[in-house]
Amino acid sequence: MTHYKKPYVIAEIGCNHKGEISLAKELIKIAKIFCNADAVKFQKRNNVELLTEEQYNAPHPNPSNSYGDTYGAHREYLEFNVDQHAELKAYCEELGIVYSTSVWDTTSAQEMASLNPEFIKIPSACNNNFEMLSWLCTNYPGEIHISTGMTTKDEIDELVAFFESKGRNKDLVLYNCTSGYPVPFTDVCLLDINLLIQKYGNKVKHIGFSGHHLGIAVDVAAYTLGANIVERHYTLDRTWKGTDHAASLEPEGLRKLSRDLKAVYQALQFKNQDILPIEQVQRDKLKNKKV
Repeated sequence: MTHYKKPYVIAEIGCNHKGEISLAKELIKIAKIFCNADAVKFQKRNNVELLTEEQYNAPHPNPSNSYGDTYGAHREYLEFNVDQHAELKAYCEELGIVYSTSVWDTTSAQEMASLNPEFIKIPSACNNNFEMLSWLCTNYPGEIHISTGMTTKDEIDELVAFFESKGRNKDLVLYNCTSGYPVPFTDVCLLDINLLIQKYGNKVKHIGFSGHHLGIAVDVAAYTLGANIVERHYTLDRTWKGTDHAASLEPEGLRKLSRDLKAVYQALQFKNQDILPIEQVQRDKLKNKKV
């Protein structure tokens, strides 16, 4: 019998704050008060470490989404420093919502670990950075969440084995994910959640789902399949400039997602008696007793 864990909703703000700390705080506040999310998540990158000089100085591949003359300038414009992340974490704690961030390189991992968040996320693009993963396993005591987009099954095996070798697999959360913005439904591949649970469900702490699709029906299905942690990109306006906005939920969508997941969690149980009390009233009134 499947035991369903309580759903946990992560509103991924990422870089949807447009480089503005006031907008980041507004996104946090709405995620908590209006959307009833459990956590918000940002991103941290050391762009000089992450990008080659050529990549840093090249134009943004989609100039209409760029916040700078070069890709490097664009990324720096959207980057918060450690003190700003500490300010955002303190604001989250004031409101009663969990703060977290994705880290894209070892320097960022070290900086964010210094804030001691409940969990740190590794994006799909960086889940083969074993230098960064090794540092986190040794130095960071919290949960480590990892997406498995654009990752082969052999690479996922290697990843879980690495965490087992470090004695940290029970702090590992693996996310089913397809890397694309947005992802058509035919590429979401929800049934891979079953594979992750079958192979790693007893080895890791949780199986999650990170979705880049449209709407919220898929997320409820992901939860029903056993992914109790659901992460969605989140913005105040899907038409804003930036790569992630189009694949994000606006506040009303995120609110409905949180509502629906909690409703499904309450509904996923067996009857504890043949005739429930709510049914007995109807049985007495409607059931044909002459049979």
